[in-house]
Amino acid sequence: MDDFNSLYNFVSGPLVWVAFIVFICGSIYRIYRLFSLVNKKEKFIYTIMSFKYSLRSIIHWIIPFASLNWRKHPVMTVTTFLFHIGLVIMPLFLGAHVILFNDAWGISWWTLPDGLADTVTLIVITCCVVFLLRRLVLREVKYVTTPSDFVLLAIAAAPFITGFFADQQYCNYRFWLILHILSGEIVLVAIPFTRLSHMLYAVFTRAYIGSEFGNIRHARDW
Repeated sequence: MDDFNSLYNFVSGPLVWVAFIVFICGSIYRIYRLFSLVNKKEKFIYTIMSFKYSLRSIIHWIIPFASLNWRKHPVMTVTTFLFHIGLVIMPLFLGAHVILFNDAWGISWWTLPDGLADTVTLIVITCCVVFLLRRLVLREVKYVTTPSDFVLLAIAAAPFITGFFADQQYCNYRFWLILHILSGEIVLVAIPFTRLSHMLYAVFTRAYIGSEFGNIRHARDW
């Protein structure tokens, strides 16, 4: 018990702060690096940027089936949207997470009912299985798949799998709880330094593409 408490206090205390600091500093650096490269090599980008076309593109690409590409791949569209929605709402609105925020900073907000949280968790895990099968089965996807793709998928799925096992108290609850916290911290640390960084760049990339299509090509990018 003492060993567990010590390990739990470490991974849920100092290690959380380390993960958040690395995530925040790494994210700031990656965004700074992005704009530094633009300023150094491609300043012309600023001349074509348009708030109107940027917003138009972003809105169309975050609405399911609003773009042609989304409509061409309905299964992947549904899977992708469910996966990303789960990635956003679970860390922020899971009851246990909100309790931790309340204990640390004295703030709290609405939480997901337990049944709904379990459902969302299982949906995200199912989406990860679909992504895995897609990389293993579809020839065109398998051809461009590298080992790092499987590692990133495992990193994304791990907090949900371990969190579900911990919540259901399968086998050793303490073991899954520790793994859940560690896997969440790994996700935070990995975001700025892997292809998970697309969550930092997505808005800028979509804004540029929307502006280029609208201002230069006078066409839609969806």
